[in-house]
Amino acid sequence: MTTIQDVRTEVPGGYSEVGHSASINVASGKAADLFQRSSLGGERAHKSIAQALQKRVESVNQEECEAGDENSFFVCDLGEIQRLYTHWRQKLPRVHPFYAVKSNPNKRVLETLAQMGVNFDCASKSEIEMILQLSVDPSRIIYANPCKASSFIRYAKNSNVKKSTFDNVEELAKIKKYHPDSELLLRIATDDSTAKCRLSTKYGCEMANVDSLLAKVKELGLNMVGVSFHIGSGASDFSTFYKAVRDAREVFDHARARFGLENVHILDIGGGFHLETFDESSSALNIALEEFFPPECGTNIIAEPGRFFAASPFTLACHIIAKRAHNDRESMLYINDGVYGNMNCILFDHQEPTPKILHHNSEFHYWDQESTSATQNSHCENKVSIWGPTCDGLDCITKEFYMKHDLSVGDWLYFSVLGAYTSSAATQFNGFEQTVDVIYVNSAQL
Repeated sequence: MTTIQDVRTEVPGGYSEVGHSASINVASGKAADLFQRSSLGGERAHKSIAQALQKRVESVNQEECEAGDENSFFVCDLGEIQRLYTHWRQKLPRVHPFYAVKSNPNKRVLETLAQMGVNFDCASKSEIEMILQLSVDPSRIIYANPCKASSFIRYAKNSNVKKSTFDNVEELAKIKKYHPDSELLLRIATDDSTAKCRLSTKYGCEMANVDSLLAKVKELGLNMVGVSFHIGSGASDFSTFYKAVRDAREVFDHARARFGLENVHILDIGGGFHLETFDESSSALNIALEEFFPPECGTNIIAEPGRFFAASPFTLACHIIAKRAHNDRESMLYINDGVYGNMNCILFDHQEPTPKILHHNSEFHYWDQESTSATQNSHCENKVSIWGPTCDGLDCITKEFYMKHDLSVGDWLYFSVLGAYTSSAATQFNGFEQTVDVIYVNSAQL
């Protein structure tokens, strides 16, 4: 089976980057504009990604390859992660990001973020261990899970990870017993009714119950250092930030004035940030922060972005392994990845991956952004449904899409912006291997 070493070379700085010998026809005009939406690096970044995809795909001979050589694979642009961090600092200069490891625990991603100074949001013992193995100081970790196993709390204590969240009295009792020197943030419930992935149904103390929890913190002599919230992922109404920040201000004031918890100085605004809506969400957030937590108040503001850093750097390439034609204009395509693999985000994260033609009839189609469409048009008249490789009828990527070309077995599709909550939740259902190759490029070094 082809390994990742066969398709990459080491370059200065420790990044792995594919060679740039492949011939690429660069898109311009409308196609280039479409590309800009999926990467902050624009055409330069897409050249790197295209070259990596083309080199790997054209190295696979489906007639002779070993079993698994044609497996799906990712291309990860580490340069995009660097650009995303710069973009974050430009839009939210007062907010220090703690990357949500659960979104994508890829080691190269974690290393890149750590080197830039990004801190980490961990939700389990394994995630904490993963970050500590990178020689990251424990002070750069927040254990942002309000309901933890007792053994995990003891592990955090033994690892000197102090920052942690809570939202109930029972959690405080465990923390008092197993990690009494914790630096605690009270997670409050927020209005996440417009979010695709709602979290306040599971976590967060209602405002009506805050004072009783603050009283318990005081009674137990624990060290409460801040307040956290999460408005959910994929929110469409960013005015919810205003209410959440306002509520956090109220908790700050109650903690200090009513209960003497003077060490409250951290505001954790959670995650759920999407690149395509970041201008809008960051603007709404900055307005709220300026009103309720102006710079002169000295509050340390942090966030827990995951998909913001993980989504756009990754592109997934999939091989068409089977086809069932209904007529000359309608067919079912079966690819070698799906909802039990790296597109589980369809089920768990409400994502809708967009298929694009990568390789057809011995030609490379990466730059032809008009080769597929969600609706039928004069360019795309071939109706397809796309299915994953397992035997489950639930394993469907899309029930209806339209292609310019009549695709065949052996062709390739690709899906961009597919790094968040994908590989981190892949399974081996039906015995399909989901530890796929990742080809690394760094468009920031070109």
